[in-house]
Amino acid sequence: MIKEELNIIKVGGAIVEDEDSLKGLLMSFSGLHGKKILVHGGGKIATEVASKLGIETQMIDGRRITSAEMLKVVTMVYGGLVNKDIVARLQALGENAIGLTGADMNLIMSVKRPVELINFGFVGDVKYVNTRSLKSLLEVGAVPVLAPLTHDKEGTMLNTNADTIASSVARALSEEYSVTLTFCSSIPGVLRDLKDPSSVIRTISKADFAPMVADGTISEGMIPKLQNAFDAINDGVAKVVITSPSDLSGGTTILADPETDD
Repeated sequence: MIKEELNIIKVGGAIVEDEDSLKGLLMSFSGLHGKKILVHGGGKIATEVASKLGIETQMIDGRRITSAEMLKVVTMVYGGLVNKDIVARLQALGENAIGLTGADMNLIMSVKRPVELINFGFVGDVKYVNTRSLKSLLEVGAVPVLAPLTHDKEGTMLNTNADTIASSVARALSEEYSVTLTFCSSIPGVLRDLKDPSSVIRTISKADFAPMVADGTISEGMIPKLQNAFDAINDGVAKVVITSPSDLSGGTTILADPETDD
């Protein structure tokens, strides 16, 4: 049976913060035909709001430490301000968008990340995606817009990486749909030379990954992004793309591991 196509677009915080980039991305997103989901990050907006409230922001290796007070801020900002702004903009473009966190309809349940070397606080690791509820929304023509927030089903919200949410949702829905997962950021794809935006690497396989990390071509935040991409491909997602808001059909395509005979 041929599966119906589903586009899942994850948009990074840097795009959310930039008016022109966000406008362009939402225009491109609204131009996609068929069923679709938008997952957004939050960027530095939560940091700015926290500062105004006198709440200190702690970051380790680019990852936010989510204290009890910071959890209130990210819930307000990501689930409220950022999410509803995007929803309103999509409604203006004719999209029947609905803004959601993982707690709404029990869409995404997580567990609080265990304390190991670092205590990240109220950060969630995804354990369950409610495919039935997401499918019910898609089937009535709704366009889910997911904030980077989940819940533990015990009454607590959890700050959760937007890339992980996008990948988890894509993997869960791949049983029902032919899913294209697109990670959309301020760069046009994975670059061979970070100073040259024209040096996009068009395809990357798992075999390419380790050598590119070793020689420094792939580094820092791109490493977990690609790891999420490979996990998604190997779990049934039809296609994973890393690109910019201006070119949703271009960028870098992540290839599945080649099949081998046993």
